[in-house]
This record gives sequence, structure tokens and C-alpha cells, in this order.
Amino acid sequence: MKFCTAVCVLLVCAFTYSQDNPPPQSEPNSVTIPMTIDHNRVVINVEVPLPDGSTQHVRAWVDNGDPDLNLSRRLATQLQLAVSCNDNEKDNEKDNDDHCSSPPPQEIIVGGMKIPFIGVKQAKIPLKPVNAASVLAPGMNVEINIPSTVLRHYDVLFDFPGHKFSIGAPGTIHFRGESAKAQINADNALIQLPSQIERKKYNLALDLGASISFFSEDLFDKLTAAHPDWPQMSGAVGSANMWGPADEPKWKVMRVDRVQYGPLFLANIVVVDFPKDRMDFFAKRAGVQTAGLIGSNALLNYRIGLDYAHSTVYFEFGRMFNFPDFDVIGLTLRPENDGRFTILGVADFEGKPSVTPGPDGIQPGDHLLAVDGIPVQGSTMGQVWSMLGGTPGQERNLTIERAGREFTVAATVQHFLGELPDEKERKKKK
Repeated sequence: MKFCTAVCVLLVCAFTYSQDNPPPQSEPNSVTIPMTIDHNRVVINVEVPLPDGSTQHVRAWVDNGDPDLNLSRRLATQLQLAVSCNDNEKDNEKDNDDHCSSPPPQEIIVGGMKIPFIGVKQAKIPLKPVNAASVLAPGMNVEINIPSTVLRHYDVLFDFPGHKFSIGAPGTIHFRGESAKAQINADNALIQLPSQIERKKYNLALDLGASISFFSEDLFDKLTAAHPDWPQMSGAVGSANMWGPADEPKWKVMRVDRVQYGPLFLANIVVVDFPKDRMDFFAKRAGVQTAGLIGSNALLNYRIGLDYAHSTVYFEFGRMFNFPDFDVIGLTLRPENDGRFTILGVADFEGKPSVTPGPDGIQPGDHLLAVDGIPVQGSTMGQVWSMLGGTPGQERNLTIERAGREFTVAATVQHFLGELPDEKERKKKK
């Protein structure tokens, strides 16, 4: 009887202990979380473990087209990383901005799954004023990116139609759709896909961190000469307005009829002429002969699966939608560290400035303060371009600041880069 009582007591104690101390949950080997598409860039919420055992919630930019890890100065300080700055350190891809460097964090947490930064040797930290310590890239609300050198260790799925992002150990994500064998750079995991344009073969990178697609100057000029009737313009507006370097108002932009990209036939896509200095940098980093890159603007109707372990990219069609990225007010903007937006230029429409220029209109160097009374300071590029978009013919009232003086300019939404010749014929027949 005493033995039975003792056993019962032990069982009750064990049950009570198990209730108070449940077994640890196993870490997931794949997760799916919501993603935001901001100016065609993928942004997710992540947690970063801090030295005191707590975690910091931050926004992360998922960028398979960049091999470098980047952190904001604020996040590097919270992580107590040793930051060093060198005047010779330049980021050649983003308008030669100065940056500092530090050891990388050990890991981030995505949807409860730990993502260690295996093989990452350093983090880049933009050299910003103290009041912009949380700014990783002007015009974006993020403090860290997840580069190709981290993504390469996983299966990755960008579900643009569903606004979902998945990441998991190799073999854990079931990819669907058409597939293509990719060339993946062994050093930095950048992806190139075999492509055809006008029956000629090229390599084009897959860069889902880019808001717009780019062709090399040679390819762009060749297509321009062969197809003068394809819609073209000068000036980076809409999704072509990436970061606001000084030359964006002069960028050449064109609507291309058809590109065979891996297994896909992409129609009616907008591309920018890759400035030569950036193309040289990009081609050197790619490590193979390349003619440019396909950015997110051309793939927003797809679910894109990256099977790094098998050097394969999957494309699953998700919806049919025409994104009116170029039904906008014709401005080229530069996001500033303090959250303001500087106007760099005004694009022409049908041979005339699309917004009134001059002393009573828009001049380069003006600041855009509000659109229809809604302040833009502190907004992202995607949010501002949503305000500047609309149905062609709609009027927007722009609040402008120049040398301390505020005034209003009326501007009309224009249909930049109109239909290709075949589209015009189809519309006439309807």
C-alpha cells in the first residue's frame, strides 16, 4: 500500500512538472509569413536577437540581387557591433554613398525560424547623420536586408499575388510551375537565366530586389534602332525612379514587346538603359556575360521559387493584372535621409514638360511636401508613387517648397509609355 501511494505521488508530481515545464517546441524548418510589396520590393518583419537576450523587431528587405549584408547604424549599435569607417569604402551600386562596416549579427528570426548568417564576413552600414541612424536606404522603411549569400542556404518562395514569403531548409518547400536551370554564381549566389530577345540568346539576371528591369546600353540601343515605334521616354518616373541619383532624370526607358526569360514569355515589360558605370559593376559582380536583369516589375503576377540546392528557378502564374506603374505624375524624385523628397526633374510627355516648369511651376531642387494635402515626409518611395499615380487625366495638387516658400502646383496624371503597336491595333478592333 505504501509502495502504491509512493508511485501515485511520483506520477502526480511528474504530471504537475510536465504541465509547469512543457517540453521545448522544436524549431520549424520552413515558415510562411506575410510580405509587403513596396515600390516592387519585398519587405518582411523579422526579429533580431540582442546581446541582453531580448529581441528587436525590425523590417527587412529580401534582396536576392545583392550579395552584401546591410544594417542601419541604429541596429548595429543595439547589437553592440564594432563599427569601423573607412573613407575608401564606397557602395558603387547606390550612387557611391560612403559606408562603414562591422561584424555581422549571428542570426535573425523569420516567423520563429532562426536564419544564421553563415559565411557572411561583414555587414555594411551606411554612413548617415545621427538623426538618420535608423535609415538603411532612403525611401525604404527597413533596417536590414537578407542578401543572396544568406538566401542561398534555403528554399525560398516569393508569392507576389498572395503577398506571402516562404523560406525553409532545402527540400522543405514544394515548388510548382514551370522551371528553368539557372547559373548561380558560386561566390555570391547571384542568379542568371538563359533568355532570348529577337531570337538572340542572352543571359539576364533575376533580381527581385530591383523595382525595375534593366538592359545593357548595347542591347537597349539595338532594340531602339530596330523598333522606333516601341514606346520610349527619358526620365525615371514610377517604378523606374529607384533611388534618385543625379542621372535618373536622363535615364532612357522603353516598353519591350516580348522577352523569353527561362521558360516564360514576358510581354509588354518596361526596361531602363543600364548606365555604363553601373553595368560594368553589375557584370563584374555577376561573373558571367550578362545583358542586364529582370526586376520585380516584370514578375508581380508570379510565384517565384528559388531552389538554390538544385540551381533551379520556378515560375507559377498566379493572376492576370496590368500594373499601371507609369500612369503617374511625371516627376523624378530623390528620397532624403530626413524623410523629405527632392524633385530632380520633370519628364516630358508628347514633347512638352508633363508638369508646369519654371518659377510658378516645378524646378529641380524643389521639395515635394504633399500630394492632395497628404504629407509625404517620412513615407516610402512606394507610398509616394501610389499618391502620384491614378487614372490618366486626373489632377493632383502638389504642395511644393522652394527656399522656405510653400505653394501649390496642379499636375495631371499622364499615361507614360503607352501601348505597343500591336496593342493599339487590338484596341481599335474592339
